[in-house]
Amino acid sequence: MIIHDIGEARRALSLLDPALAAAHDVTPPFAWRSKPGGFPGLVRLVLEQQVSVASANAIWNRLETALGSVGVAEVLAQDVDQLKLHGLSGPKARYVRAIAEAQIAGHIDFTRLPELSDEEASAKLRAIKGIGRWTAEAYLMVCEARRDLFPAADIALQEAVRVLDRLPSRPTEKELYLRAERWRPHRSAAAHLLWAFYTGLKLKTIAFP
Repeated sequence: MIIHDIGEARRALSLLDPALAAAHDVTPPFAWRSKPGGFPGLVRLVLEQQVSVASANAIWNRLETALGSVGVAEVLAQDVDQLKLHGLSGPKARYVRAIAEAQIAGHIDFTRLPELSDEEASAKLRAIKGIGRWTAEAYLMVCEARRDLFPAADIALQEAVRVLDRLPSRPTEKELYLRAERWRPHRSAAAHLLWAFYTGLKLKTIAFP
């Protein structure tokens, strides 16, 4: 049974894995990460691929200022070279245009995406050039608040588990996906707990022996 209260989900996860129990013990309450969805929501996640949140926000602000609004028509009015002038790398400029083209062609309908299962929705997103598993899972978690997904390719999640397990190196993406199977049906809550734990470590608001 999916638990929608994140506090209850944290307590349930504590019973499933000692590492999550340790994270739960030292991590203060936090809210579910939430972002607007649709075309601009997916574009924003593309900008966050493999860069810091601060860098992604800076690029987003430049893009939004230049275009006035980050919409399908506004993006398609720009070619790749023009989009690069707003701070996007060549690949990300192509990916952003690919999302716009997919929506115009009817290959993706963000309004109907919530009607699909996690697997179906992820497949729809990943069919778009530049949208990999991490981006699809992150979109479904933070833009649609789906409760049983885990983006194991996320470096912060890997590092949080490394610290909690006292490992010499981070677990691989494959290892972390396998580990997350024991956290069903609360994998999204587990991701949020690990993100909050990792953020606390970086900000030194959490002490972990």
